[in-house]
Amino acid sequence: MQPQLTVTNRARVLERLSANVDDFVVLGQIPENMDLVALPFLENPLVLAAHPEHPLAREKNIPIERLANERFLLREPGSGTRSSTERLFAEQGLQLRPYMELGSGEAIKQAIMADLGISIVPMGSLELELEAGRITILDVEGFPMRRMWHSAHLGGKRLGLTAATFLEFLVREGAKSAPAAAAASPHEAAKAGRKEPRRRA
Repeated sequence: MQPQLTVTNRARVLERLSANVDDFVVLGQIPENMDLVALPFLENPLVLAAHPEHPLAREKNIPIERLANERFLLREPGSGTRSSTERLFAEQGLQLRPYMELGSGEAIKQAIMADLGISIVPMGSLELELEAGRITILDVEGFPMRRMWHSAHLGGKRLGLTAATFLEFLVREGAKSAPAAAAASPHEAAKAGRKEPRRRA
């Protein structure tokens, strides 16, 4: 059996997780109100991305307060990165000024490259654009925001052979860049019903 991958936003992922539609899901923030077995497997730092000619591109140690005057490009409600952006501004007592709302990470990158605004995005999604010099990462205090990708499934669920093997692959590959994320094997965690500590992301 070949693994099948469905890509959607956080809100829909949580719906599918609650309904036990998938063998397991991958998400950045583990919900605190669900009985889950979760494993961190890959670092997912979030950065402030902008056009290379943006006025802040050459500045260092930019205070977060400076961001309040910027045009922000946001994902749709229900997106994990949008939630992270909204939470950051709320924690700093700042007002977020959405300029555009876009339905995918790729659309966000295209808007940044068109110099329409800035956005908080996963650094791992910017490799090609950074190499080509079409996007730059702003040097903002408190960034990058350290996050992890997690696999998660309902507590008490037993994964089939295909799902368990694929999950082992994800953990093994993620361990090459973040060894601490693979401290436990998915088989051991599932067998023991171990739950990773809830992380605020």
